[in-house]
Amino acid sequence: MSHSIFNNQVIWITGASSGLGKYMAFEFAKQGAKLALSSRRVDKLEEVLKKIQELGAEGIVVPCDVLEEESLENAVKEVIRHFGKVDVAIANAGFGVLGKIEELSAKDWKRQLDINVTGLALTSKYAIPYLKASKGRLALIGSVAAYVPNPKTGAYGASKAAVRSIGQTLQLELNGTGVSCTVIHPGFVDSDITRVDNEGVFHEDYKDPRPKNLMWPTDKAARVMLNAISKRKKSFVFTGHGKFIAFIGQHFPRLGEWIIGKMGN
Repeated sequence: MSHSIFNNQVIWITGASSGLGKYMAFEFAKQGAKLALSSRRVDKLEEVLKKIQELGAEGIVVPCDVLEEESLENAVKEVIRHFGKVDVAIANAGFGVLGKIEELSAKDWKRQLDINVTGLALTSKYAIPYLKASKGRLALIGSVAAYVPNPKTGAYGASKAAVRSIGQTLQLELNGTGVSCTVIHPGFVDSDITRVDNEGVFHEDYKDPRPKNLMWPTDKAARVMLNAISKRKKSFVFTGHGKFIAFIGQHFPRLGEWIIGKMGN
């Protein structure tokens, strides 16, 4: 698909070893992009890289922990050293702490905010100088949880509300630089997020509690996310129910709380 605007563009994705990060990498590869894949799980990244190469695209594995500022800074330098530029940076690394607010410890809160908020902000920080050079695109992965409260996901919702705010601020700060910032808020998408515990440990056997009939396949989600990034949209909420919940949450908050309450029972 050489006509794609992403053809020969360099795409850096954090959290690229699974879920949305992995499937976005596959979609970019199909469009002729060059991929720089970051996360902590190098073995998983190698699997993603292999698939990207099978799709005929070029890629590199750049191990990175968004909890470490130096690790992020070095990751971007490695991408530049290898490819010479960054056209699209996607701050996708994230996870969800579960539990009522009265049950969560300071450690739970710190981990939730360090990864989803500080890690995302620093990913942006280190990518922006290079994105300015390429008049590129920054994408932040939020969640519909930013719009509507949900019992037992208070920490996660707070982190994603912060992502939404960071995105809105970056859109003002980047105005006139040629760099766009797209904040993407997925609804229920089939991913590994519910299989990671509050310590950040992955469990293959964890059951996904989210409603199956509302779940989008990850590849379909990745395609609409790429479309939003290509069009430099400021905010993109998706899955039909995700749009509905976000709209209700913004304009009819009490109804939103009632609906979420019903879904949670």
